[in-house]
Amino acid sequence: MAISALHSAASGLSSLSTSLDVISNNLANMNTVGFKASRVNFEDLLYEQKAQPGVQNEESGFRPHGIQVGLGTRVSGTSIEFTQGDRIEDPNPYSMAINGEGFFRVQILSGLSEDGFGYTRAGNFSTNADGELVLGTTSGPRLDPPINIPDGTTTTRISETGGVYAVSGDGTEQQIGQVELYNFANPSGLTQIGGNIYVEGVASGPNIPGNPGDISFGRIQHKFLESSNVTPTTELVTLITTQRAFEMNSQTIKAADETLKVISNLKQ
Repeated sequence: MAISALHSAASGLSSLSTSLDVISNNLANMNTVGFKASRVNFEDLLYEQKAQPGVQNEESGFRPHGIQVGLGTRVSGTSIEFTQGDRIEDPNPYSMAINGEGFFRVQILSGLSEDGFGYTRAGNFSTNADGELVLGTTSGPRLDPPINIPDGTTTTRISETGGVYAVSGDGTEQQIGQVELYNFANPSGLTQIGGNIYVEGVASGPNIPGNPGDISFGRIQHKFLESSNVTPTTELVTLITTQRAFEMNSQTIKAADETLKVISNLKQ
């Protein structure tokens, strides 16, 4: 019946609307440091079994095919693409980019995560009034483990293995901290809370700590930032495809509606 077509097309419109939301968010964050694009995954719904395959027919044979009519689609989830973005130079003395796998850890409000920590690929760090390294976002969460830039520091140097060194006015250099990285068995299972921050959950698995340069961890590039991994061309192609699919589902609803009108007129 055309009613099934209406429901299937309506489910398509709803799912494609979610896809448009995700695409628009990707495009809006093209210039967001460390941003990772998301992709929408679809799955088909239940099927109406009008005739089972393999059932014996009138000629004592077996039906090679059944009659199965699908009932539409739905969004099964969104997956985060953790491919690395391009690295761009940045004059900020505290900027860092991770060349490889891993996340920086920052302290966030306890209500946002169970342990009070969040994870980010953004490395646009600066200092607060107390000289602590903080992420350059609205909330400014502190880097963990904390690193404090002492008074009298003229320049800083951050090694590929995460050692943070302060150089004083007389040229003396001393290590003042160590940048640690964290990884997860399933990074796509992390929960996005905004502000370039993810929090761990059951799906991501517990955090795995390590130092830059260790096995399965990237190295630090000082005075570089990781740009967004959004590819404008890919997003625009996906946007056009989604828009066309949306229009075709709309046409399906119109066709099903006209079919129902014809059936209604026949009854009269």
